[in-house]
Amino acid sequence: MVGAALAGLTAGGGCGPASRGGEAGPPNVVVILVDDLRWDDIGVAGHPFVETPAIDRMAAEGARFLNAFATTPLCSPSRAAILTGQYVHMNGIIDNTARDSASHRLATFAVPLELAGYATAFIGKWHMGNDDTRRPGWTHWVAMKGQGEAINPRLNVDGERLEATGYVTDVLTDYAVNFMRRSKEQPFLVFLAHKALHPNVLQRDDGSVVALQGQSGGFIPAERHRGHYASAVVPRRRNATVPVTRKPALQQRIEGLPSLSPDSGGTPDRDIRDRLEMLLGVDESLARIEQALRELGELDNTVLIITSDNGYFYGEHGLNEERRLAYEESIRLPLIIRYPPVARAGTTYEHMVQTLDLAPTILALAGVTDTVMRHGRSLVPLLDGSAGAWRSSVLIEYYSDQVFPRIRNMGYQAVRTERYKYIHYLELPGMDELYDLEADPFELDNLIGSEAGRRLLPELQADLARLQRETGYRADFKGYR
Repeated sequence: MVGAALAGLTAGGGCGPASRGGEAGPPNVVVILVDDLRWDDIGVAGHPFVETPAIDRMAAEGARFLNAFATTPLCSPSRAAILTGQYVHMNGIIDNTARDSASHRLATFAVPLELAGYATAFIGKWHMGNDDTRRPGWTHWVAMKGQGEAINPRLNVDGERLEATGYVTDVLTDYAVNFMRRSKEQPFLVFLAHKALHPNVLQRDDGSVVALQGQSGGFIPAERHRGHYASAVVPRRRNATVPVTRKPALQQRIEGLPSLSPDSGGTPDRDIRDRLEMLLGVDESLARIEQALRELGELDNTVLIITSDNGYFYGEHGLNEERRLAYEESIRLPLIIRYPPVARAGTTYEHMVQTLDLAPTILALAGVTDTVMRHGRSLVPLLDGSAGAWRSSVLIEYYSDQVFPRIRNMGYQAVRTERYKYIHYLELPGMDELYDLEADPFELDNLIGSEAGRRLLPELQADLARLQRETGYRADFKGYR
């Protein structure tokens, strides 16, 4: 049971009858979460060769947020924040280690939706611990253990463990489409958490990963997509081609690791191509879901959302196949919402939003209220044009785990404004960073210690302190220990 969530559902907060009847009832909700998808890896964002026609069409028919950010750029914490609307210093999922028990207590938005009469399905990669058993709030449960497998994934389907046949993106999409068709007489929620674009690895309880035995490691696209981008020239941002300087936390000497440089192993072209070939399967999945909704007559009565849990480094700042840090390539995400009654087709928003805004947005659109404390803000006022003042900065946080030597002891809290970014390292005195993103979009020139930095720092520190107060962060929080 999720005590706070169950007790927090208010007496009149239910969302209409479970049966659809003859009239359009409460909207369905379909959330598609892509693993490790950067904001600039989709066609509509201007990528030079990637093919994402379904995602691009969804953007043309809905609203796209150009400044959407993860709260914590790491799989498990980001997923917990999306599902709860809470920062991880409240919900407790601070890293990728096996926090199985804590993830059973999360006050996800599925709980009040289920109580309000929604059929709710979680399908795919839960990835908060290796425990694949059903969590509260979900009437249908299809989950992989830990990271799951790319081929013939092992699944827990409502308590029955089985090995499916086929490519994981296709298999999970089959379950999503079948659930929607079975649930057409009542409002439904589908949370489809893809394994793509993650590599094929096995995760241990301590968060470390190893190659899967009996299967290929690395990034595995569907066989029909393999080699599709074989001749494509991979673009590289400027910060992937210049030396790393004035980043003392990142430039610490780590025993057994080379110094960071443009030649220190940025993500290989082949891996990037394989990742983007995996995205072809995700795009086809979205097209199938849209077609199923169209056949059900529910496409325009469905809140359709696609986003990511975090970004990915392609060699920027000398980083290879990693997330976690507060640079743009890691924290910035795609976010598209299609729902014609509220989201005007083809609109784009410069406003600063975060994925923890999705929980209150979904509840608001469903007409469901509860009393759970959520840090996110409903995006409905932005979508319907009624918003007044909006946030001018966001809090990003990360609490170190022990998996990647390069990033040990690099827990931080960062404030990202429309122009500036201040990164405060929690365990590394004197190693903070400050960037003017307007003058320095690639985050190459750390202003800490400069005249401009000394002028800007007090205001950014005050902004960080305000965000800490507003989100209930306590200075004695030791989540990174």
